[in-house]
Amino acid sequence: MKFFERMNSYRQLSSLAPYFRKHRKQFILGIAFILLSTIFEVFVPQFIRQAIDGIEKGISSSGLASLALLIVGTAAISGFFLFLTRQTIIVASREVEYDLRNDFYNHIQGLSIRFFHNRSTGEIMAYASNDINAVRMFVGPAVMYSANTIFTFVITLGIMLIINPALTLLALAPMPAVSFIVYRLGKIIHDRFEDIQSHYGLLTSRAQENLSGIRVVKAYVREVYEIGRFRDLSWSYLKKNLRLARVQVFMMPALSFLVGLSIVIVLWYGGTLVIDGALTLGALTQIIIYVGMLIWPMIAVGWVINLVQRAAASMGRIQSIFKERPEISDNEHTDHSITKLDGRIEFDDVSFRYTESSPWILRHVCLDIPPSASLAIVGQTGVGKTTLVNLIPRLYDVTEGVLRVGGYDVRKVPVRTLRDHIGYVTQETFLFSDTIFRNIAFGVDNPTREEVEYAARVAAIHDSIMEFPKGYETYVGERGITLSGGQKQRISIARAVLRKPPILILDDALSAVDTHTEEKILKNLQEIMRDRTSIIISHRVSTVKHADHIIVLSEGKIAEQGTHDELLELGGMYAELHYKQLLADELESM
Repeated sequence: MKFFERMNSYRQLSSLAPYFRKHRKQFILGIAFILLSTIFEVFVPQFIRQAIDGIEKGISSSGLASLALLIVGTAAISGFFLFLTRQTIIVASREVEYDLRNDFYNHIQGLSIRFFHNRSTGEIMAYASNDINAVRMFVGPAVMYSANTIFTFVITLGIMLIINPALTLLALAPMPAVSFIVYRLGKIIHDRFEDIQSHYGLLTSRAQENLSGIRVVKAYVREVYEIGRFRDLSWSYLKKNLRLARVQVFMMPALSFLVGLSIVIVLWYGGTLVIDGALTLGALTQIIIYVGMLIWPMIAVGWVINLVQRAAASMGRIQSIFKERPEISDNEHTDHSITKLDGRIEFDDVSFRYTESSPWILRHVCLDIPPSASLAIVGQTGVGKTTLVNLIPRLYDVTEGVLRVGGYDVRKVPVRTLRDHIGYVTQETFLFSDTIFRNIAFGVDNPTREEVEYAARVAAIHDSIMEFPKGYETYVGERGITLSGGQKQRISIARAVLRKPPILILDDALSAVDTHTEEKILKNLQEIMRDRTSIIISHRVSTVKHADHIIVLSEGKIAEQGTHDELLELGGMYAELHYKQLLADELESM
């Protein structure tokens, strides 16, 4: 069973064929340069043989000098072609690495949200760094040294057989042991490296989570605890690498010993032939040099096997990501003629759950939001408010029923077209490690300074930005760590406003701002959203009371709906929430 698993792992390397084809000219040239380098390299022992035999026969000084120049010149030409080899194959391997990393990143970007729920950021980063680098080592050094080993063996052994077949066969006697060692140790290397790469993903995930959540770690004084957990993971990673290193350090000396044994055999048997006059001293020297030339290829065999094992394991992991398919994408049912959408949103008996075995999050939701209208959604935590608005840009697809935007079933609208018409400020505010200007401009190509500033004014953040020494060119830390929660929320609102979307969704986007700022932002939004549809999720009645229509979600269903005044007259959950907040405001003012 393990044999077939390993064979399947090796077959993963065949997926690199398109990358080899793309850069085939460089690889073909590189292999040709390896052949030329090897040919000139094997000429050197031939000239040394002539020099030694010539000395025995009384060669002249000029003749010896000519042979010396031939040796130096031939070695220089061989080295030049070796240089060209690296300039072609190694450069091509870097270009393959570049292409593979971009393809990996592009594929990751196209996957659905659900994929990222099941994979940690650190694990994905390990694929994009360690695993792709391991594949690059196969594409470059492994290919180069494999070709070099094959050419050296074929040409060198061919010449050795011509010189003395019996001596050559004796020199090859240890080779079966070499094959056995490579086969046995190669299997162990593959399994252990695969284990190492999996553990590296855990290590990077731990580091990434701790750095991203450094505020929480410090707030709960868990630095020592987290250092201990990271140390344990690092120690396990070290032990796994040492287990692999023990195999690797045995392979190289074992191969060197077997090649050295070949030299001993050549000296013993070849020496007797020289003594008996059946072989010249120059020929024996030539064979010994050839056997010595085989030392590196023999060592390279072990190293290449190591690289192949690593690359096979890594490519298998990378292919597991490439095999993932986005749940939400354009397909044969997509109508690409749809390029414009108005703001009408219809939920027609929509129900949703994340998996077939999980509980229903939304059940039989019926809702009709006219263009340019405003809808507010309130309800307790966990009743499905965010899930409801996540269905509109198709972050998830409805499980049952139909969701229409602009009169079209969203499953027929091109995904890019649909999302281009939506500005979404998510519940979890996210800013990039970049300038404030670029964070606001993230969703629009090449906006002007005036457009960015206008969006910032609508979000009531312009004045705060201008208080920073560098204004809009101020860099924010990772996830906007240098800004307050309210500032991050307002920058996110400005980012959405800048897109001028027909549909604007604010998912609890004003929770971190004070009441005065909230009123200012809502007033500004009312002005720009007159011809657009807006959906606001909030726990504050003050945020939603001016909406055209308000719904109250409870247990995944619409429990109440109407205007602010209608819901107060109803005296249900909304009215209770309203009076509780009024009481809280009075107590706070007292």
